Amino acid sequence: MHMSPNILIAYYSFSRNTENFALEIALQTGGELREIVPEQAYSFDYNTATKEVRAEIERGYCPQLISGGEPIDAYDTVFIGSPNWFKSIAPPVLSFLRAHDFSEKTLVPFCTHGGGGFGEIERCIAQECSGARLIPGLAMGGTIDEAELERWLDGIVR
Repeated sequence: MHMSPNILIAYYSFSRNTENFALEIALQTGGELREIVPEQAYSFDYNTATKEVRAEIERGYCPQLISGGEPIDAYDTVFIGSPNWFKSIAPPVLSFLRAHDFSEKTLVPFCTHGGGGFGEIERCIAQECSGARLIPGLAMGGTIDEAELERWLDGIVR
């Protein structure tokens, strides 16, 4: 397996599904993990969190981050992970995208979902990071299909 110190795996995870996906990518690529953490955590009551998030996404809100804003200059490839929330990236991921210049970098989106696949996530990332090279991402439901993940990563970093 090809290990690369130039890979960053940045992710936001609400229920740990996206975190598990990110951990598996890090394990298989040797990339460095960076959790994107908003200053204000979302409510753990699903209905309340849903209302908060829908309102934030509709107005393009970017929460302040306590983790995720650190420099990315040392990385050539950045995996960007988010849950699919209302067919979009989670607001903390939007904050991460807007905090950095991704020109000349390779971006690889990944997401977890409850049946909606990528939704508009890849389009959102492409729109926010116009100077980057975007590689087709991988969307997974609640459990990680390790064989599918390995095949996808083989086409990207090995």
